[in-house]
Amino acid sequence: MTTDPHPHAPSSVPSGDGDGDGEPNPLRALTLDRLRRRTSMKWRTYPEDVLPLWVAEMDVPLAPAVRRALDEALDLGDTGYPAGTGYAEALAAFAGKRWGWDGLAVERAAIVPDVMLGVVEMLRLVTGPGDPVVVNPPVYPPFYLFVTHMDRRVVEAPLGPDLRLDLDALERAFQRAVRDGGRAAYLLCSPHNPTGTVHSAAELTAVAALAERYGVRVVADEIHAPLVAHGTDFVPYLRVPGAERGLSLMSASKGWNLAGLKAALAVAGPGAAADLARMPEEVGHGPSHLGVIAHTAALREGTPWLDALLTGLDDNRRLLAALLAERLPAVRYRPGPATYLAWLDCRALGLGDDPAEVFLERGRVALSAGPPFGTGGAGHVRLNLATTPDVLTEAVGRMAAAVG
Repeated sequence: MTTDPHPHAPSSVPSGDGDGDGEPNPLRALTLDRLRRRTSMKWRTYPEDVLPLWVAEMDVPLAPAVRRALDEALDLGDTGYPAGTGYAEALAAFAGKRWGWDGLAVERAAIVPDVMLGVVEMLRLVTGPGDPVVVNPPVYPPFYLFVTHMDRRVVEAPLGPDLRLDLDALERAFQRAVRDGGRAAYLLCSPHNPTGTVHSAAELTAVAALAERYGVRVVADEIHAPLVAHGTDFVPYLRVPGAERGLSLMSASKGWNLAGLKAALAVAGPGAAADLARMPEEVGHGPSHLGVIAHTAALREGTPWLDALLTGLDDNRRLLAALLAERLPAVRYRPGPATYLAWLDCRALGLGDDPAEVFLERGRVALSAGPPFGTGGAGHVRLNLATTPDVLTEAVGRMAAAVG
């Protein structure tokens, strides 16, 4: 296995259960038996003998702050329609403290049902039927599904060999996108799913300059923004110079495992405020009131829990790298400092375009297949490492046995 270690991670695999400040590691809190009692997609799609390390759900308990807020709402019967700007205010405060970004203006934010439905609404504001949308494969498969289902066409600008943005490829894609006229958009995944890459301020500034040069509107999916390792800076797209006409989708969903509590925020740069104002009122009726309550509590009071989670994810990245080196040395893994997803290059194993099928059938481990991630996905799998160390260890053992 070839690895590029996390630049801020110690070389040894730690055995501690907390983050050093008294908050326990959420990834060590639940047993496999307890996890199997869950009824969500992750735990009900496959038979019980399969270890599910595929869909983006974490094997963690609710953060205490979120649990308290939901308990209070349920005690009050507070299960009506969402109202107010509390979610946006909480995100603005979190962004200021966490990312040094004081530019998130509450008056330029609007609640949407979730990030992908928010992406669809933003793309509808800045493109029309048949218009091109640029993406960076390998990338989150719903980018392809949602874009094509809304009658737009995908233009690919693949990541470079280092799994970072290839600005030359991006410029060529912008040129192709605007060649036939119409309106073009760029759906930016930041941090990047599935690679865990965190785009730098310089890269994002270059993106903004290219977008302005070619008249391409940027819509940034920043759902994984809270899940950036300590020591690595996440830069919101709307914070960089030249991004004033950009649109962003943000949420506490991934950081605090709230996918079933639907809520997200669409945020506009100063030059896109008029676009956001054109969003149909009924879009804001889709979020769950309990979702808004949960996300607001997470952003306001859930940072200690998040910090403990980030420490646990770093532990699991190092554990996964060590396990692969020992049991599956032909697999190439380049740990990224963001998300809880691992992009594994399995081409040297000779398992064809879809190694996930082999690992499921022979090893009873469910992973995300690589081909739906677009160009660069064949021969790869995406592994969700936000699970217990025991489950992660058992999964790699099964994967090794499947090809042994």
